[in-house]
Amino acid sequence: MLPLFPLNVVLFPGCVLDLQIFEARYLDMISACMKRNEGFGVMCIIEGEEVGDAPSRFSPVGCEALIRDWTQRENGLLGIRVEGGRRFEVKRAHVQRDQLMTAEIVWCDEPADLPLLPEHADLAVLLQALAEHRMVEELGMGMGANGQQSLSYQLAYLLPFEPAQKLILLAVDDPLERLDMIQAMLDEFQSEMNA
Repeated sequence: MLPLFPLNVVLFPGCVLDLQIFEARYLDMISACMKRNEGFGVMCIIEGEEVGDAPSRFSPVGCEALIRDWTQRENGLLGIRVEGGRRFEVKRAHVQRDQLMTAEIVWCDEPADLPLLPEHADLAVLLQALAEHRMVEELGMGMGANGQQSLSYQLAYLLPFEPAQKLILLAVDDPLERLDMIQAMLDEFQSEMNA
């Protein structure tokens, strides 16, 4: 059973997310994960809130969150930095008495990260530009992409797409298909801007 952390964010493999933990159920979950050196699952909320009762609807596909660092914040809350691990699909979710969600999951197959193709040059340049943004620098994600998989995951995470669009991209197994979808979304955004 994988413990779940439902958020209004879509995490992608290899991408970095900073979280502030204050609810008892999640403090306990993080403590248990750190003791076992295991991750937890990040799911995007479709209906419900991040705080309080477990959400009534969440995405069927999520991403493992691996704890890379933690700190006690000035406000006394626990801050953690996680990195996206493997994608997974929820088969059955359970809500515990404390409203912590756990799930029976199946790990998604990840194809090998193939080299970038010439047609991806513009997308690679876009990622370089995003990497220079202060917020991306603070996450330590300015490492660039060395393959189709890493380029597609980083762009899907960093570009300001709607959560529903990001969930579609997360569910795609083929990185080439994901890159084509990202390019199509960018083209649509560009045409809306020029209209």
